[in-house]
Amino acid sequence: MTYKIAVLPGDGTGPEVVAEGLKALEAIAGKVGFQYETETFDFGGERYKRTGEVLPDTAVEELRQFDAIFLGAIGHPDVKPGILEKGILLRLRFELDQYINLRPVKLYANVPTPLVGKGPADIDFVVVRENTEGLYAGAGGNLKKGTPDEVAVQESINTRKGVERCLRYAFDYTRKRNKDNTLTLCGKTNVLTYAFDLWERAFHEVGDADYGDIKRDYAHVDAICMWMVKNPEWFDVVVTDNMFGDIITDLGAMIQGGMGIAAGGNINPEGVSMFEPIGGSAPKYTGQNVINPMAAIGACQLMIDTLGEHEGAKILEDAIVSTLQKMKGMGAGQMGYSTREIGDLVAETVASS
Repeated sequence: MTYKIAVLPGDGTGPEVVAEGLKALEAIAGKVGFQYETETFDFGGERYKRTGEVLPDTAVEELRQFDAIFLGAIGHPDVKPGILEKGILLRLRFELDQYINLRPVKLYANVPTPLVGKGPADIDFVVVRENTEGLYAGAGGNLKKGTPDEVAVQESINTRKGVERCLRYAFDYTRKRNKDNTLTLCGKTNVLTYAFDLWERAFHEVGDADYGDIKRDYAHVDAICMWMVKNPEWFDVVVTDNMFGDIITDLGAMIQGGMGIAAGGNINPEGVSMFEPIGGSAPKYTGQNVINPMAAIGACQLMIDTLGEHEGAKILEDAIVSTLQKMKGMGAGQMGYSTREIGDLVAETVASS
């Protein structure tokens, strides 16, 4: 089988880190013997400035023909915030029905965490975030906009189908992960009594029916935030809605060493999924060859693991760990190596493993 991978380098430093991710992909494909082909799309700020078009009408159907999408970063200093993010990221997530956002929160050795006394054994959990409903569905509107009587309404949309398929993915992932076999529902049942009544009922109904081997836990989102800082070792897999997932995964990125190390996937288990580094486009560092590409390489690792290349994913993760041992820092210009040199180190480690 030959995997077809769409590459969206995007804006700012996105193309630089994507290049290193593709370097790792080439190395691991050569190591374990799978085939792939890539096609690059120029969606992003420069295209928008040039043409006034965020995504062409044919883009979604074109991307639907691929096995995976590898994304760099979206966000351009000359484009009003929201135009590219909604027009590219959210549109692709919604129209490609990438209903799971998968965020491993894993601290590697030699990566600093702000949590005193915590190490890699303590920070190793996964957040499964519902990715196409909730407050981000875009339901709502304004009345008397721009006047003293303005009213703004933003509605959280939660369907039984959307909630249940997210929960089932999370239960299956917990079982497959086989760590503590514990799934924690993150919500706010004491205040958001309609939405999280649905989430909580579905959580226990699905668990009782099909996942008796998985332990179930519940915590309010504010408690989750406290415990992620105080006792991250308590968590195995956390499942939550779109907005709460967006918030707690950024906290997760910080405790695992920062945006330069965090990677994630927007998953459609029955279709095409999209993988990306969590950090933004960092436009002020564009072209300087100083940005940390490890999150993009981690996104590549998550991509091939999701595609079923588990042996290759394990080899690549080991190469990431080995390379991190040689790096001095995580931030731009702090690493002891350039962007391209880190990509070279990972590729060389894969080849020699």
